[in-house]
Amino acid sequence: MSTDQLATSEARQLLDADELQRTLWRLSRELQERHPEGGVVLIGILTRGAFLAVRLLELIRSQGGSNWTGSVLDVGPYRDDGARSSSPETPSLPLTPATTESVRDREVVLVDDVLFHGRTGRAALDALADLGRPRAVELLVVVDRGHRELPLRATYVGRNLPTSETERVLVRLREVDGKDAVLLRSDEVEPA
Repeated sequence: MSTDQLATSEARQLLDADELQRTLWRLSRELQERHPEGGVVLIGILTRGAFLAVRLLELIRSQGGSNWTGSVLDVGPYRDDGARSSSPETPSLPLTPATTESVRDREVVLVDDVLFHGRTGRAALDALADLGRPRAVELLVVVDRGHRELPLRATYVGRNLPTSETERVLVRLREVDGKDAVLLRSDEVEPA
């Protein structure tokens, strides 16, 4: 059993597949209510953010939003805590990489799975700045777990889940992990 499988088996499930789907449906409605004219680009942050962006685009299009587009953004090289780019095990990505043309003077919604300290969001803003200047940038996350170290706040939040620093929120997606779920795992070490 891999370390990740062991971690998942010892975690407590917070959302099952149906609850995650309902959360994404609600987020897709919120996006459309805030942007009734559409024309927004959803940019999924590697890795799970890319697959979440695809799901949101599918939901938006099924609800009549036809002029929404999507891209993917690798923020690994922009992180201040060491580059964490996509791994070789990452499934083929469903969206094309963000380009200058896809962000310049556009309304951009960055999509990620979990908001924690805010470092991924800061790295995404730096990556966007290198591509061009969007008209506006918003952040959508499935889970906001608190503990911000940087002054970032998500515009759209699926669930607020207060956690301790020693806990980890794991968003599992069928495209990457074989199943949909949101899990909470304690990283506390038991005293000897």
